[in-house]
This record gives sequence, C-alpha cells and structure tokens, in this order.
Amino acid sequence: MEQKTTNNKTKQIKIIGIAAIILIAGFFGIRTYMHGQHHETTDNAQLDATIISVRSAVSGFVTEVRFADNQAVKKGDTLALIDDKDYKAKVMQAKAALTSAEAQTGVSRATASAATQNASASTSNSSAMQAGIDAAKARLSQVNKDLARAEKMFADGAVTQQQLESLRTQSQNAQSQLDMASSQYSASVSQATGSKSSAAAQQGQISVSNALVQQRIAELELAETQLKNTAIIAPFDGIVSKKAIEVGQLIQFGQPVCSAIENNNMWVTANFKETQLEKIKVGEHADVSLDAYPDLKLKGTVESIGGATGAKFSLIPPDNATGNFVKVTQRILVKIKLDKITDKRYLLSPGLSSFVDVGVN
Repeated sequence: MEQKTTNNKTKQIKIIGIAAIILIAGFFGIRTYMHGQHHETTDNAQLDATIISVRSAVSGFVTEVRFADNQAVKKGDTLALIDDKDYKAKVMQAKAALTSAEAQTGVSRATASAATQNASASTSNSSAMQAGIDAAKARLSQVNKDLARAEKMFADGAVTQQQLESLRTQSQNAQSQLDMASSQYSASVSQATGSKSSAAAQQGQISVSNALVQQRIAELELAETQLKNTAIIAPFDGIVSKKAIEVGQLIQFGQPVCSAIENNNMWVTANFKETQLEKIKVGEHADVSLDAYPDLKLKGTVESIGGATGAKFSLIPPDNATGNFVKVTQRILVKIKLDKITDKRYLLSPGLSSFVDVGVN
C-alpha cells in the first residue's frame, strides 16, 4: 500500500513538472511571438563612422611627424610638416612678379593718358588748321575780285600797270598761303588719326596689363596655398591610424599620410532580410547592443533604407540568367543613426559587431 502511494506521488510530481515546463515554454513562446509582432531584429550589423585617407596636397621631404598610430586628435591639429623652403621661394617669386606686373600696368596707364592727351591736342590743331584754310580761302577770293576789277579798270586806263602787277602778286601769294594751309591741315589730320590709333592701342595695352596682374595674383594665391599645405592637418576631431610616413621620407602629391576616423559621429549599418522590410520605416526607434560591450545599450533611429540590395553593390553582381538559379534571401542596408553617446568608458571602433532591434508599428 505504501509503495502504491509513493508511486502516485512520483507520478503527480512528474505531471506537475511536465505541466510547468509546458507553461514556461508557452509563456516564452507567446512572449517571443508578441515581441516579433512589434520588433525586427538582426545580428548582421556593425558600427560605422566616417573614415578618410588623409593625403598630402604637395610634394616634398617630411621634416616632422607629430602623431602616432591610434592617437586622438582635434580638428586643425598639425599631423606632419613638409620642407617648405622651396614653397616660400615660390611665394616670394610670385610676389615679385605681381609687383612687376602692377608697375607695368602703371606705365601703361601713364602712356595711354599721354597718348589720349596727344590725340586731343592733334584734333584741336586740326580744327585750328581748318580755320586757317577758311581764312586763306576768303583772302584769296577777295584778292581775285580786286584783281578782276583792276583788270577792267586797267583797260580803261584807270589803273596803272604797277598796281595791276601788285594785285596779281597778292593773288599768287594768297593761293600759295591756301595751298600751304591745306597741306598743313592734311598733315595735322594724319597726325590726329595716328594719335587716336596710338591712344586706342595703349588702352588695349592697359587691358593686357590688367589681365597679367590678375594672372600674377592667381599665381601668388596658388603659391601661398601650396605653402600652407606643407602643414598636414587633421580634418576633424577623432583618431588617426595607419601612419604611412616617416621623417626624411619624400612624399608625392596625393600620397596617403594616415587614416582619420571621426568617432564622435557614429552610426550602425544593419543588413535586414528583404522579408523584414515591410514593417521597418524611417524614423522608427532602434536598440543597439555591441558584442564587444554587452553591458552598453545604445539608442538610435532608422535614418535611411538602402535603395538596392547588398548584392547589387558587390564587385561581381550575381547573374541569375545562367539557368543555375538558387533563390537566396536578399539583404537591404538600413542605416541607424545613434543618439549622442555620453558614456566615455567604452572605446567604440568602426566595424564592431552589433545586434539591432527595431521597434515597428
């Protein structure tokens, strides 16, 4: 009888245990199901940040390196210096060339002003010569009238031969004066035309001189920019890594110096399955955890959803027209903008594996 009672108790304990297991499994199953209705998750994600290759903008020998690998820097910090003697000489040469061009412009302006004044004087002289011609014509006309009247009077004996010859001489002189005035006028007109052409040419020379000055200014600005670029500076606050130069090394234009990581502005790149995208919308909140720091919980917001699958951006996109098609669930890049991270105890580096949980409606 006691053995039967013991067996019944054991059986009851087993039943209760099985029921408890079923209840617990059901609880977690329902919880997981309810969570899945309002959340989309993925562990195919990583921390990202702006990473650029800092390059030299000029060529030359490295005279000083002021950073080490994985060093924190501030925007504007000098990372390295390149020998600047040649670039200083180029600046001095450009300044001298600019000064010379400005002086030449001044000479051109003075010459043009003198040519303009000369042209104006020649024009005035031509006007005066024209007035002289008009006066000579009037005198010749009057003398010829007096001569014609005298010739008639001479036939009547009213004028002597001497008076008649005097008037003829006056007529010849008046004609000579008119011819001389006409010749001088023609010469003055030619001179005025030449002076105007010279003035126009000098004005054109001013334009050439001004253009040369602008060219010299541009050359000076370029030389000063190159001199400034002998100091390689940090583009933003962050960390510099992958140092690629040493003191005494000859580096060329565009050669990498180091890599700069902007770790104060980070985001998460999450690759969700295409079947998850129906519920994910821009602006929805996301929780992010990092494999490296399980205790660190980050908050963020869905900032953008990729315009194509990751496979389309690969070096060799898959070709599904060959006949050997195997359907594979594609993944879409979703960018999660993180809220400002105030906890400075953790060293956050781009590439850290992440788990993303997006709350969806």
